[in-house]
Amino acid sequence: MAKKYKANIFVVDDDSCISDLVSLTLEGMGYKCSCFEDADSCLKQLAVDKCDVLLTDVRMPEKGGIELLVEVKRSFPWLPVLMMTSYADIPMSVEAVKAGAFNFIEKPLDGQMLLDVVETALRESDLTNILRGKLLTKTEAVILNLILQGRSNKGIAHILHRSVRTIEDHRNHIMRKLDVDNVVDLVKRATTLGMVKLSPGKQDE
Repeated sequence: MAKKYKANIFVVDDDSCISDLVSLTLEGMGYKCSCFEDADSCLKQLAVDKCDVLLTDVRMPEKGGIELLVEVKRSFPWLPVLMMTSYADIPMSVEAVKAGAFNFIEKPLDGQMLLDVVETALRESDLTNILRGKLLTKTEAVILNLILQGRSNKGIAHILHRSVRTIEDHRNHIMRKLDVDNVVDLVKRATTLGMVKLSPGKQDE
């Protein structure tokens, strides 16, 4: 019987006590942990090893957590990044979330909250990985072209004789397949990929 895959969690903190606590908590729930004392060591390992979720402290010597976040998102945009922060750093962490961090965890760490946030990140990452890179169906290609024309979900639903909910579901799949989370990036990605326009009459599921 094949062994169940153990998600690999990267933990970056210059305080070994924090890294040890996180590692102990997550490994106790069956996860694999790789700990790093600085951002550069983490980035070097990311180039050769699979990471499912990255936890990083906000404040670290030399290269801080937000700098690490920016570099990670540039090379691994799909990787969920969680920021660990003290109460005083919460405003900074909120900014990090706006910059692409999945969430932030306040210190002192609560074991159950840590597990909940990591598991949520893993679930969303799994869904993204399932969809990312798959070809659009003909229906999704039609909907994409209508979105690029500035049509609303309601307008697209009317044109294609579908429910608004169905269009919303297709739109969500399109966003995930193209690895974007807003219309501006969707337009940029579709342009870069040279998406071919299809006639609404030529569609399937």
